[in-house]
Amino acid sequence: MASTNNVTELIIVGLFQDPEVQRACFVMFLPVYLATVVGNGLIVLTVNVSKSLRSPMYFFLSYLSLVEITYSSTVVPKFITDLLAKIKTISLEGCVAQIFFFHFFGVTEIFLLTVMAYDRFVAICKPLRYTTIMSQFVCRLLVAVSWLGGIIHSMVQILVTVQLPFCGPNVIDHYFCDLHPLFKLACTDTSVEGVIVLANSGLISVFSFLLLVSSYMVILYNLRNHSAEGRRKALSTCASHITVVLLFFGPAIFLYMRPSSTFTEDKLVAVFYTVVTPMLNPIIYTLRNAEVKNAMRKLWEKKVNSEVG
Repeated sequence: MASTNNVTELIIVGLFQDPEVQRACFVMFLPVYLATVVGNGLIVLTVNVSKSLRSPMYFFLSYLSLVEITYSSTVVPKFITDLLAKIKTISLEGCVAQIFFFHFFGVTEIFLLTVMAYDRFVAICKPLRYTTIMSQFVCRLLVAVSWLGGIIHSMVQILVTVQLPFCGPNVIDHYFCDLHPLFKLACTDTSVEGVIVLANSGLISVFSFLLLVSSYMVILYNLRNHSAEGRRKALSTCASHITVVLLFFGPAIFLYMRPSSTFTEDKLVAVFYTVVTPMLNPIIYTLRNAEVKNAMRKLWEKKVNSEVG
């Protein structure tokens, strides 16, 4: 760390203090995390193996699912193991590393969701030019820019954090390391750092959300000129995306667009977007998408037939 610190290890308060409740949470959250990894991993596998899922929409969906796995894995495995531990600790360097990867994958997901909205906008509003605009090169470039944006955002967060001195106390009032709970432990005023976080995290979430809402308003307006069947199919695809956007952006805006002094009741909100939402995404996309379901069915039948043969 750049600053002189007396604190080298942090004690994590956790979600609940009652051991019985913690064990119950372990039993509940472990299957949720496994479902997140398996569900999103199955989408990545299906899109990459199935020849019927070669459109840009599924290309972006596979990367979104990959990000969901990594995003959830930065927090949930330690959170689950800590539920069975009497004393929950993490090194200061480990805490900073967790913050870096958590924000890196989180903002990458925000940019990917925005890219997916742009893909739907082009597909519905400029259908004749869709294959030209959303070429393979452009799709890969948009994914690369999303990852780069996540890295730049996260590096800013870390550069702000490593300058802070931590000389005690060392108890972080959360179940994982995030900026606002860590800032409370700094033995200096962090109001400027709080504003930087507000600008860096909160404004990215709000502007991206407004851009997404605007794009879908334009899409809905343009659907007036489509046939009833075309409207139904487009609305079904967009509904899945809009649902995922609301589930992800709602908690993010709620947490990062507020002053850091009021972050005491936000653990359950954080559980929703770190544990629950990554599991829901594959369910939302597969239940509402016949092509993905058919591709998964064919993949399963192929596996069964190969085992029988």
